[in-house]
Amino acid sequence: MSEDLDKRIRNFLCISLHGSISKASEQLDVSQPGLSRQLATLEAHLGHPLFKRTGRGLVLTDAGSALAAAAGPAYIAVDTAVSDLREAYGVTQGNLRLATVHTLTYYFLGEVVSRFVHLHEDVNVSFMARSSTEVVKLVESGAAQLGFVYDSEVASADLHSTYLLDERMAIVARKSDPLLEPGMDLDKATMKLVVFPAGYALRRMLDVSGLSYSAAAEVETVDAMLELVSSGVGACVLPSLIPERVLDQYGLKRSTQFRPTLSRKVVAIHRVDKAPQPMTQAMLTLAVKVANSLA
Repeated sequence: MSEDLDKRIRNFLCISLHGSISKASEQLDVSQPGLSRQLATLEAHLGHPLFKRTGRGLVLTDAGSALAAAAGPAYIAVDTAVSDLREAYGVTQGNLRLATVHTLTYYFLGEVVSRFVHLHEDVNVSFMARSSTEVVKLVESGAAQLGFVYDSEVASADLHSTYLLDERMAIVARKSDPLLEPGMDLDKATMKLVVFPAGYALRRMLDVSGLSYSAAAEVETVDAMLELVSSGVGACVLPSLIPERVLDQYGLKRSTQFRPTLSRKVVAIHRVDKAPQPMTQAMLTLAVKVANSLA
């Protein structure tokens, strides 16, 4: 197999994982037009389209499904074997791929990665910030060796979860917002919130909490959420551990003095079909240590 064909198939598998050329290009660090051209070249080589477009993204055709079923496990097996050999024989350099939900990048993952790279200078650590569902898929597929997500999102027999911490939620709003008053009963409050889309764990937590709220806007990043809250669109619900300096940038305050309490468990996940190799285990051990310090 030529090097170019190998690369195109790997990129095809990444697109099929995400169902989106834009998300795949972000992970692969290539331009969307370049990735689209590679896909078109592969389809021309095979003589069949591999995807069809729908309103929700790209869906595999029969030919695409056949290629993904044949090539996916083979590439995962090769990558896993190479990674196992490097780590089993004490190699302390290489790549460690992490996947995490967006909110943890603001107060947890930065500390973990910073400590890790100071201890393991020859290891290249990269992480992908995604929705909970996407984090699970990335770890299941082997695209990430370790994931950080909420336990309510892990319903896979292929994954093992390690408890890290209980993450308590806070109301974040402009200083004059009545929702920040101590002792606020959210069951009786009228809440206009900026929220994540329906596929995100924090949105599902709100939806199953029984609280009444109206969605003033839906956004996919914490920064966009804080920007809209700062402009007066509404309040939002975010982890209470997000640093004060982040909220100060937007002139916002937070409160945990409300009822009922909202919280969720943060876990680290990896595949169950093999024990974490030394490099991955070192990251997991450090993540537990940082989580304990936060708790």
